[in-house]
Amino acid sequence: MNRIKKWIALCLAGAITAVSSLGSAINTQAAEYWPDNVSVTSGAAIVVEMETGTVLYEKNADTSHYPASITKVMTALLALENCELDEIVTFSEEAVYGNEGDTSHIAREVGEEMTLENCLYGMMLESANECAWAIGEHVGGGSMDKFVEMMNAKAKELGCTGTHFANPNGLPNPDHYVTARDMALIARAAYQYPEFRKISSTRAYTIPADNKKEAYNCNNTHGMISNHRGSSNLYEYALGGKTGYTDVAGNTLVTYAQKNGMTLLCVILDSSNPAHYNDTENLFEYCFQNFSLYSVADNVNLSDMSDQAALGSLSDKIDLIRVDEDGVVVLPNTASFTDAQATVTPTDKNADKGAVAKISYTYAGKQVGGANVIYEKNTKATYPFHNISADKGGSKVKYFRIDFKTILLVIGIILIFLLAVYVWNVMSGQILLSHHRKNEDRKKRSRYRQISRNKRRKRKAAASRAASSRGTATRRQPNRTSGKPIHRNTKRSKRTR
Repeated sequence: MNRIKKWIALCLAGAITAVSSLGSAINTQAAEYWPDNVSVTSGAAIVVEMETGTVLYEKNADTSHYPASITKVMTALLALENCELDEIVTFSEEAVYGNEGDTSHIAREVGEEMTLENCLYGMMLESANECAWAIGEHVGGGSMDKFVEMMNAKAKELGCTGTHFANPNGLPNPDHYVTARDMALIARAAYQYPEFRKISSTRAYTIPADNKKEAYNCNNTHGMISNHRGSSNLYEYALGGKTGYTDVAGNTLVTYAQKNGMTLLCVILDSSNPAHYNDTENLFEYCFQNFSLYSVADNVNLSDMSDQAALGSLSDKIDLIRVDEDGVVVLPNTASFTDAQATVTPTDKNADKGAVAKISYTYAGKQVGGANVIYEKNTKATYPFHNISADKGGSKVKYFRIDFKTILLVIGIILIFLLAVYVWNVMSGQILLSHHRKNEDRKKRSRYRQISRNKRRKRKAAASRAASSRGTATRRQPNRTSGKPIHRNTKRSKRTR
């Protein structure tokens, strides 16, 4: 597999180089121009296109400044990376008493218990320093020193070179500083979490009552998102962000905005109010008007390169590779996609699944985006039945899959059903036969009883007739005791009146 990856990447690199050289020989490329004529009064600023990470504008982006409360973007990033939102955070004495007074807070109490999610809302919306401290202790396993180590390790991992953290909330400390470029790296990483996008874009939120306090209403302090402190700085394309201010840091600001499908990130350091808002809006509008996104897949047709000799043996197997549809390039409106210079490099073992190479584009000395080259493992020629799902490298062609387990299961169910029907029929026959026999027995017994009754009736009738005949003969027989006939007095006796 590794050999195939390298082979495809080298062939593709040669093809793109050949095409680029051919284009250069035919047409004279115009001078590369990068827009930057926009006025910014803040001490440092940077605008980054979120999809590609391309820096569209920068001013003193590598100069270190105090970040103030935009530090909490890093605190939120580590919390979301290491914890669950429903974990319980307990406020310590240091979290409560070390972050009150003139600092931003929402008056929590020692021993108060809140979910991590509610702490994040308090920290990101109201910039509550005690919430940031409690989160830091929770993520650091009870140790703030441990959490600060995690902050600096994460900054290094993201590629930060001029940043060092000393606390989780951004309160003044000589060892606590960032650059605009580093802060953009941190803010872009945090934005990858849906929970961060949701929280940072919320205008108002009610923290429910807990073991110490009643419900508390939070309002977002970012003036481009919420009108809680006035509507003069509202910006219709703003998505979310975080504010910051201390006397030594001045106003700092992190803001995300989206327009026409392009999402931008702006970081402002060493500014004043309302300059940090004005500079952010001006930079957003300038970049939205002067830059555009291009889909790499829509502008690179690998089939068109199949005739180039540089593709070598891959020329007749171009259907094995494709350009990832998610890859994009951002360019000034004065340039076209063909003005960008492409470089193809093989991917390492940690690359996205299926990627064999990476096409990277540069313009005016800047990295402007790119796309992965995906190796299609399954084709019609290799797998005529397409019986592997697309997420495992198979084709997307619809197919009928014979599932023997399912077939056997269905057959088993049918057999069980037929057996049940057979048993039912047999048992029903036996039941009917038994019932029929019982009925026949009843009928026989009934007929026997009827015959018996008839016989008894006949005997009774005969006996009755016999008895009647004997009675009549007795009344008519003469009295033979005296030997004389009996004479009845036929004369009526006279009645005495």
